[in-house]
Amino acid sequence: MNDRIRAREVRLVGADGEQIGIKPLPEALAIARQQDLDLVEVADKANPPVCRIMDYGKYKYEAAQRAKESRRKSSSASIKEMKYRPKIGPGDFDTKTRKVIHFLEEGHKVKITLMFRGREMTHPELGRKILDRVVEATSQVGRVETTARQEGRQMTMVLGPDKKAQAAAKAAAKEAEAEAAAEAEAAAEAEADAPNETSD
Repeated sequence: MNDRIRAREVRLVGADGEQIGIKPLPEALAIARQQDLDLVEVADKANPPVCRIMDYGKYKYEAAQRAKESRRKSSSASIKEMKYRPKIGPGDFDTKTRKVIHFLEEGHKVKITLMFRGREMTHPELGRKILDRVVEATSQVGRVETTARQEGRQMTMVLGPDKKAQAAAKAAAKEAEAEAAAEAEAAAEAEADAPNETSD
């Protein structure tokens, strides 16, 4: 950048991306300084090297912001884990599954882990039944990304968010809400139209 550039002449690109042409280094530096900007070498392997006139501080800041944003996006969709047992009770099952649905709605993937203890290992079908129930309960928000497989005393499966299913579920909920409101309105109108029964 600026005085650190070693080339005798450079292919100069203006701040707006316009090709200025091949210039001796002192002249290229002078042009950049006239605009109160920096001369930055962007392609040192070219012959002559390509240099661009730019606000280097602003460029570095924007690059850092872009990197930060891409990191935020990649970390926001992480893999969560939920553990179940083959003999899980209905209350626990519902609580855990509601949490899985919440994770999927937020855009996370969810690893479902089924833990076997002792003799439960001889009945893997019980584990599969639990996983099937989880898939069924989450079908409006997620889909199976990695099918169930057994590894030692654990059976695992990965669910991912299903945007299409989520959109369809929201549309169906809105429709049902509208129908219920229309029915309530019709019932209220019918009640208002009904003759008042008064006793003489």
